[in-house]
Formats: sequence, structure tokens, C-alpha cells
Amino acid sequence: MKPKLDDVAKLAEVSKTTVSRVLNNRGYISQKTKNKVYSAMNTLNYQPNSAARQLFKQKTNIIGLLFPTVENPFFGELTFQLEKKLYEKGYIVIIGNSMNDPEKETHYINQLLSNQIDGLIVGTHNFGIEQYNNRNLSIVAIDRVMNEDIPTIRSDNYNGGKIATKKLINLGCKKIIHTNGPVDVNTPAHLRNTAYEDTMKEHGLQPIVYTVDFSLNYNLKLDIFKKIFDEYEDLDGIFASNDTDALQIYQLAQSLGYKIPDDLKIIGYDGTSLVRNLNPQLSTIVQPIEDIAEKAIEILVKRINNEKTKKEYVLPIHISLRESCK
Repeated sequence: MKPKLDDVAKLAEVSKTTVSRVLNNRGYISQKTKNKVYSAMNTLNYQPNSAARQLFKQKTNIIGLLFPTVENPFFGELTFQLEKKLYEKGYIVIIGNSMNDPEKETHYINQLLSNQIDGLIVGTHNFGIEQYNNRNLSIVAIDRVMNEDIPTIRSDNYNGGKIATKKLINLGCKKIIHTNGPVDVNTPAHLRNTAYEDTMKEHGLQPIVYTVDFSLNYNLKLDIFKKIFDEYEDLDGIFASNDTDALQIYQLAQSLGYKIPDDLKIIGYDGTSLVRNLNPQLSTIVQPIEDIAEKAIEILVKRINNEKTKKEYVLPIHISLRESCK
């Protein structure tokens, strides 16, 4: 028969309240009394009821992670870092892929709330979801602007866009095209495009931007990229808003007979370990993904503990120059 709290209290010759206080580390208990309780637990092989302890503490140690899809190298690596670091801190992690579907995202949030999560780290693209206004839930956003109350963790997108564009210009590129995400998505990543346009104008060059929706499949993106080459035969530089698009453009350019970097120079954005290891030829702006994960967790824990936080945290980037931009 499974031992109960009463059995531990009886064997330790203390009250049930004292056993409960020892289990929950609440109030002052002498080391002698603690030792008696622990000894009784070991003798009886008593396992504390975690659900009851969590209810007592009003904490579950469960954190939700909600991102568009872990299939994307950036979100995949970010999710990996978040889960690893949260686990090391004693948290259980529930991961959801919204797939840019507001209905699916809402369903995930409701499921997470039903599990009484302590907090949520979100990087999804959907907005206008009422659950994000729940002030009883600690939320941190990564590279997304959710509302005035939710802190945002991001890389220095503007500086990244400026460095990428300036590098292409300094290497002699004149017809530089930028691929950007949809403008109706409220994300600091658009600062990459702002920096691109500012830098182009500063150097007397015409900005040319193509919108590429994150959720488009490979073939639909390919149609857009083919259109770029059809409409600008004299293009000599491309700054892509992410590495997956940059790699697809790279492969298309080669199939069209472009010699890289002689005819066309390409710079991406993200710099995940996967892309850099499998496609070392791609130059890219590297986001500090591990640092972003660490900062997001740090701020989320502060929110859980009702500590004051800032509205935004910006982490530095750096450029990795490879074969595609020399």
C-alpha cells in the first residue's frame, strides 16, 4: 500500500503540517526536525504528491513555447536552446507549432492555460488573439511585438540590415534587392528592411524590395525569386531576410548560370548552426540564438516573480563572410 503523509508524520513523530512545511520549504523548521522527516520518507519510500505541492505553491513549473514551426532552422535552434535551458532550471516544457494559423494558435494557448502553465515564450506571427492580453499569465515575446505589457527579446535588426547592405555596396554592388516578410506582421525584423532602404538611399542607390511571406511553400517562393531574376537581369546583390530564402536564391542563381560571387553576391540573416554547417558558402548576419534564449528565460522568470522588466531587450549581431559575398 502506498504510504501517505499521515504515515510519514507518524513515523517522524511530528504533525502533518510540519511534514508539509518541510516538503514545501515553508517557514522555519529546525534541521533536526527536517532530518527526522527525510529519514521517515526514505524508510517508507514516500514520494511527495507533485500536483499537491504545485497547488500549494501556486506554481506548476511548466513553460509553454509557441512558435510558427520548428521545421524552420532559426525557430528549431531557438526552441532547442530554450527547452534545454528551461529543463536545466527545473521546468517542464510544452511546445506548440502554430503554422501561422490563428485558430490553431488560439487552441494551443487555451490548452496551455488549461495546464496552468507558469509562463509562455512566444514567437508566432498571428495577432489580435485575446489570450495574449491575459495579465495573469507571464509572457515574453521573441522578435515579435505583442502588446505594451509583453517584453520583446530580439537581435539588433537595424544594425544587421545596415551591415549587410553596406557590405554589398562596398564590394561594388549597384543593383541590390532585398527580400522582406509581409508588412502587416508587427515584428522588429522589419527594421532589417528599414536599414536596407536607409543605407541604399545614403549611397544614392534605389531600394528594391520583394515581399516573401514566411508561410509560403518552396514552390511559391521559387516563383517570386524567378520573377526577381526576370525583372532585374542586371542585379548583382541580394540581401535576404532569412537564410532559407538566401539559400533558395543561391541555388536558383546557380541554375540560371550566375557565378557566385563574381556575378552575384548574396547575404542572408539568422546564422543558425545547421545552415552554417551544411551550407558554409553562405554569408549571413548571425543572430546570437543561445543568448536570445538565455535572455528570454531570464526575463520570463522575472515576470513570473513579479519583478520589473523593460519593454525591449536588444542583443548584438555580427556578420559571417563566406563564399557568397567576397
